[in-house]
Amino acid sequence: MDMATTTSTTAHTILASVTLEVADPEAARRFYGAFGVDTYIRLRASEAHSTGFRGFTLALTVSGPATVDGFVAAAVDAGAAVLKPATKSLWGYGGVVQAPDGTIWKIATSAKKDTGPATREIDEVVLLLGVEDVKATKQFYIGRGLTVAKSFGGKYAEFAPGQSSPVKLALYKRRALAKDLGVPADGTGSHHIVLGSTGDAFTDPDGFVWEAAAPPAPTPS
Repeated sequence: MDMATTTSTTAHTILASVTLEVADPEAARRFYGAFGVDTYIRLRASEAHSTGFRGFTLALTVSGPATVDGFVAAAVDAGAAVLKPATKSLWGYGGVVQAPDGTIWKIATSAKKDTGPATREIDEVVLLLGVEDVKATKQFYIGRGLTVAKSFGGKYAEFAPGQSSPVKLALYKRRALAKDLGVPADGTGSHHIVLGSTGDAFTDPDGFVWEAAAPPAPTPS
């Protein structure tokens, strides 16, 4: 049996940070502050070429439909475009917006009715990477030291988060993810996202770049 895909000789990897590469960091900082997700991400200036779908989304899970609507409204008021209006579905309620820097965000709840007033609280943030082969990429990450928390064959895989990470990492088929977000699957160039690793730097099979995580920036006084 080939154990190369399940046994790692590299440093144990945990997602420690998510950095979005944007053309205008100050404008992005204002947007994400107004949207209410600024504590979950970092920003970095980049003019790297990119077209179409960047291959990932950040998903917020919240308590109820009114809270979904509140986050969508805050994003739109700050300059986001609605890709999918918030609506009910078989699994709950949710919508999709695209930030001015191009990053796609999904806001959703499994609840179909509100059990309380809207809040600005986020229950969970998940980074969904759109990949060509979920099974192969899952094995690649197992080989880097990540632990699988959930797996549904070749459709979806989710990894256990680290104690210091506010964002979970998950894999989804690229075309299925694009369809879910309401955008064409085609895209080229930079993903415009860099993942901070507790281990060494590497690039995964779909071109997502990981680098050794820098310590958090000090909070301005």
